[in-house]
Amino acid sequence: MRATTLLRIMFVLKLTRVTQASTGPFGIVATVAPATRVPICSGCMRRARWAYDRDRREWRHLDASGMETTLLYDLRRVDCRRCGVRTELVPWADTGSRFTRDFEDHVAYLAQGADRTTVATTMRIAWRTVGSIVARVVARLRSGDSLAGLEHIGVDELSYRKHHEYITVVLDHSAGRVVWAAPGKNAATLKEFFAALGSERSAKLKTVTMDMSQAYINAVRACAPNARIVFDRFHVQRLAHDALDEVRRDQMRKLAGTDEGKSIKKTRWALHKNPWNLTGLEHDKVAQVQRANRPLYRAYLLKESLAQILGRHQLHVARTKLHEWIGWAARSRLPAFKKLAKTIRRHLEGILGHIATGLSNGPVEGLNGKIRTITRRAYGFHNAANLIAFIFLCCTGLVLRPVFKTPVSHPLEC
Repeated sequence: MRATTLLRIMFVLKLTRVTQASTGPFGIVATVAPATRVPICSGCMRRARWAYDRDRREWRHLDASGMETTLLYDLRRVDCRRCGVRTELVPWADTGSRFTRDFEDHVAYLAQGADRTTVATTMRIAWRTVGSIVARVVARLRSGDSLAGLEHIGVDELSYRKHHEYITVVLDHSAGRVVWAAPGKNAATLKEFFAALGSERSAKLKTVTMDMSQAYINAVRACAPNARIVFDRFHVQRLAHDALDEVRRDQMRKLAGTDEGKSIKKTRWALHKNPWNLTGLEHDKVAQVQRANRPLYRAYLLKESLAQILGRHQLHVARTKLHEWIGWAARSRLPAFKKLAKTIRRHLEGILGHIATGLSNGPVEGLNGKIRTITRRAYGFHNAANLIAFIFLCCTGLVLRPVFKTPVSHPLEC
């Protein structure tokens, strides 16, 4: 059997002929050519009549028997009636890439579960090349319209680098996948998403879950006025925990050096925990706060009662109870909870939206945790474009498999 025939069977490259084979200083070098004699324009993918010149190009292919494999071809420039002078299209690689599609797909598969250093070492490529390959694979595999059919979305920001550098991530609640991401976290950033979505599809959005970012609120109200804004209940509850901390610190400053001040030391975590999770010692600490410091205990009751209201399932009951809670907090003589009461009154409908729809930003926060794992695994990203490429690779439902080729026929049958 000729070496070229054996390599053709090993490579399993569609519409490709192996014309010559040799061994170089780093491994196998195979000269290949498209199976079609007439060149095809890489722009419009139509046949081109004229070819100007040739330029030898190299493409890295998957290793064979542990040796690097390089494909050689004299790439032609063609004169296309529609696109002008362009390079011809080759069946084994994307235009502008120096790696075959099989090689890039295998790199992307490894990048879904390993850090870039491991992928670069395993595939014997540069560390930065992993990011550019992932971007090309994502662009090729996500060729469809990922924004089609959106009705319920979640929006959140994520810090990916020091000095307050953020990206905005949009999640489809129905599919549980990321559909859009871009650098920034202001209203202009989210308006870019609505511009890509289009006014007609923006009008069909039913629900948008988010935290209480005023920039996001303004963008949604301007671009998707029919959508219901839903604030995540855990962000609202976080505000109550922050107000409780503020009351405790204020009481510690006022009672510093007194017996009452000593009695509320080391009570922070006991006051933040759910009552059913308290240990015996923590129950005693909460009881001690009840006896020694009534303002702090009042703040604790306000925090617990808000959590119970947000956990209700009857919308009208929750609305009534929330109005009662706002009145109680406004009369509590606790500045932190008075401020919180004003915030809840201003965003009341968005807070009640969680009870009405059952949606929250929990799925978005879960995906943000996965994105942070990707960031830590990569030991950070130098720019947002690389991070967004990895987000689309790992959080959009792309299913990649290791590239194992099955020969068309057994070598002994040739």
